[in-house]
Amino acid sequence: MTSIDDFQLQAGESVGVPDCTIFAEPVTSGSRLAVLGLSLAAGLAGGLLLGNAETGAALWGCIGLAAFAGGVLSTWSPCGYSSISLLRPTGKGAQALMGWLPTFAMHGLGYAAGTLILGTVLGAIGMLVGLSGFASGFGLAVLALIGLAYGAHQLDFLRVPYPQRRAQVPHDARQRFPKWVVGGLYGLSLGLDYLTYVQTPLLYMMTAAAILTGNIAEAIAIIALFNLGRFLPVAVNLFPVTDYAIQAWLGRHQQRAAIVDGAILTALGTACAVLALI
Repeated sequence: MTSIDDFQLQAGESVGVPDCTIFAEPVTSGSRLAVLGLSLAAGLAGGLLLGNAETGAALWGCIGLAAFAGGVLSTWSPCGYSSISLLRPTGKGAQALMGWLPTFAMHGLGYAAGTLILGTVLGAIGMLVGLSGFASGFGLAVLALIGLAYGAHQLDFLRVPYPQRRAQVPHDARQRFPKWVVGGLYGLSLGLDYLTYVQTPLLYMMTAAAILTGNIAEAIAIIALFNLGRFLPVAVNLFPVTDYAIQAWLGRHQQRAAIVDGAILTALGTACAVLALI
């Protein structure tokens, strides 16, 4: 379970992100056990319901919702937002906002490019190894293992390796390029997902799901939903709120986000395990 709240800004370099416990204030083991138990129960019920429905379509819906939620959770921290905040409009008022829209658009295009690149690579890997969908017994078992292991990791019951490139986007890029160019570059970096730190293990689950499809279009769709969740927080700049207010709110709710993350992983992993067994 990791956070990106503690980092040092170095001019001309990416920002290094060390491991640290996300629960700055201890959350009782009883509370975490309750979340774990409820998540397991929800996953069990969900798996049984999915087993009695059109499993493929229903499971796709669950994966899609989890992908989007994972994207939102991936920037849910003061420092995760700090990269996005560098793209804020210069000045206040309607004129400043209109001048910022090209940055907003380029940021979205950068995410779209990253989605196409990563989704194509993951789908092609699945095709090359002969995979044909995550609803198979093998695919469900893989997703179940990832969900349950990393769900316990996020709820602080288990330590699981968390391989990431521990860096942020280069913060000094805004001093070297026009803001709309920086918006595009940041979008591409963040849209590739593995070039910067991502604090939710749902990324691993969605990566596995994309590979398991063995289909480039379907893999792109999964990454697109994840990246849509990553991209949307920048839209907060359309509203008259300050950086301080946003980051203070994120800081107050970061622990809740980690618990929600663990709950989603556990529930989805349990549902996949049930489907693999029935």
